[in-house]
Amino acid sequence: MDTRIQNVRLDATSNEQLMALANAGAAAFGHTATLHVERALAQLLRLRVAQINNCSYCLLVHHAAARTAGIPPSKVETLTAWWETHLFTEKERAALAYAEALTRAADATVNNRVQEAHDRMATHFTEDEILEIVAVVINMNIWTRLKLAEGAMPTTAPPG
Repeated sequence: MDTRIQNVRLDATSNEQLMALANAGAAAFGHTATLHVERALAQLLRLRVAQINNCSYCLLVHHAAARTAGIPPSKVETLTAWWETHLFTEKERAALAYAEALTRAADATVNNRVQEAHDRMATHFTEDEILEIVAVVINMNIWTRLKLAEGAMPTTAPPG
């Protein structure tokens, strides 16, 4: 079954500045960008942010990108409860905890976890790698919000 995306609320491409911001982030930190952090780790972070923000467009894109990155299906399938498995390394766990804390920072029940998650990441990553992880997470939060604002809805493509 082929899927297409239909924007049911608005078309952001009519705003050049908004698209320039989003496209610059995608070029630098999106799933096709060349990064210093492991490709699979960056892709796990993107997919987790898409899950947290309930962006169906981003879920489609980043599930496919996870397959391309060679992430084992068991990791993709359990990502929503990564802390309940032994499939993820301590390094991945630290980065996932940070991505969740940063994505949910506005939630008063988790806002104190950013520092805790940062400290945990500092034991596994260099400062440059942490900054790159920050950028990957921020970029995904921009894209998930943009696609949610557009109402980017996956639909079944007509045959042919």
